[in-house]
Amino acid sequence: MSKLLKFALGVDRISEQFGHLAAFGVLAAAVISAGNAFIRYGFDISSNGWLEIQWYLFAATVMLGAPLVLKLNEHVRVDLFYGKLKHNAPVYVDLFGLVVFLLPVMGMLAWLSFPLFLKMLVTNEMSSNAGGLIRWPAMLLLPLGFAWMFLQGLSEIIKRVAYLQGKFEMDTHYEKPVQ
Repeated sequence: MSKLLKFALGVDRISEQFGHLAAFGVLAAAVISAGNAFIRYGFDISSNGWLEIQWYLFAATVMLGAPLVLKLNEHVRVDLFYGKLKHNAPVYVDLFGLVVFLLPVMGMLAWLSFPLFLKMLVTNEMSSNAGGLIRWPAMLLLPLGFAWMFLQGLSEIIKRVAYLQGKFEMDTHYEKPVQ
């Protein structure tokens, strides 16, 4: 289990780095949006490229930030019953959801989105809007984000199994190995 925990914690560290990129993406999108509005309304100049880069940054925010949200256990869940569960029951519910729902869906979405990314990369597909951007960088975020979410799901499974074995301490916001 030690090597698996090291793998899980490595995935966690990379998810944290992706989370920093996602946070930068939010800031950059806000600055670009404000600057674009100022230039459009102040000087009557507009560019589809600036609008599209905002969409790309939003995609980066979602696709790169979602694994960190899962790691931090801040993802959306129906808490009607979950919050009332005692002892290890929430861990078992998490394991069920991760194994039965998250991993299969993220694996399938990564698998299905990769050929679309490759097609856009090979053909160098451009936006149909005047002044639009190439599309493959935004499309790369799909297989990358889904695959990383899959890996973060594996990390969460490993940590929860280790927790059940008494080899890992878990808290809803902070996780660390047992010393």
